[in-house]
Amino acid sequence: MSDHSDDLPASPEAAPTETPIQRALREKQEAIAARPKPPRGGRFQREQAARVRSGAVRPWSSKG
Repeated sequence: MSDHSDDLPASPEAAPTETPIQRALREKQEAIAARPKPPRGGRFQREQAARVRSGAVRPWSSKG
């Protein structure tokens, strides 16, 4: 993870009270947000969308 010593404020009174659960949730959300995101839009999404025909209610029952 990261070094937690730089996360601490200079004085305890300066920071709002945060429970250990809230801190863990915040750190988890920050770690998830820091992950690389898949590209938005473009050829890959068009290819994925083209795999399923629009209006195909039961694509597994087609004889194609």
